[in-house]
Parts: sequence; C-alpha cells; structure tokens
Amino acid sequence: MIERSHVGQRMSQIVKHNGVVYLAGQVGEGDTVAEQTRDCLKNVETLLEEAGSKVENILQAVIWLADMDDFAEMNAVWDAWVPEGHAPARACGEAKLALPKFKVEVIVIAAC
Repeated sequence: MIERSHVGQRMSQIVKHNGVVYLAGQVGEGDTVAEQTRDCLKNVETLLEEAGSKVENILQAVIWLADMDDFAEMNAVWDAWVPEGHAPARACGEAKLALPKFKVEVIVIAAC
C-alpha cells in the first residue's frame, strides 16, 4: 500500500511504501545558506515525525546547492544536525534551484 500526505497536483510532500518514507525536496527561508539549511532541516524533521520516522532513521540524503562555494557553510549546519553515529548515505551537488532565492534543497529517504 502506498500512502501520500500533503498531496498537490505536482507532488506529495510525503510518500510511504513498505516501511520507507520518501520526502519531497525541502527548501528553507533565510538570507544565508546556513539559515536556509537550518530551516529546511527543521521541515525534514517535522515531515519525518508526521510520517512516523525520525532523523536517526534517514537512509539517504541528496543535497543540492545553488553554489558549491557554500558547501562548508551548509556542512557546518548539517554536521551539527545529524545525530552522531547516524550519518546517512549522502550526495551533494550544484544545481539551479526552482527559484533564485533558494540556496539549498534537501531530499530525504528514511525508514519508518
């Protein structure tokens, strides 16, 4: 069975299937990469909790940065957020994001 939450015409924010939670890409508010990263990770936490999961259960994260020069700033926030011993498989690359104001987007897959 597939469960979807926060369903829109284009995407669902949460999709659950066979004990796995898939989140849509999360972006955040703020002027800096650090602010946006903190905000989008807060969104990830909220959605995982709603789906019956948690940060410790993240299996994979894909992070898109509008500019790889922001890699260290984003990582400082990420490293403080990920619980010790629970780092997921992760990839990070540069991409043109949906709106020019966005500096970072995080996509997560987690176990329930």
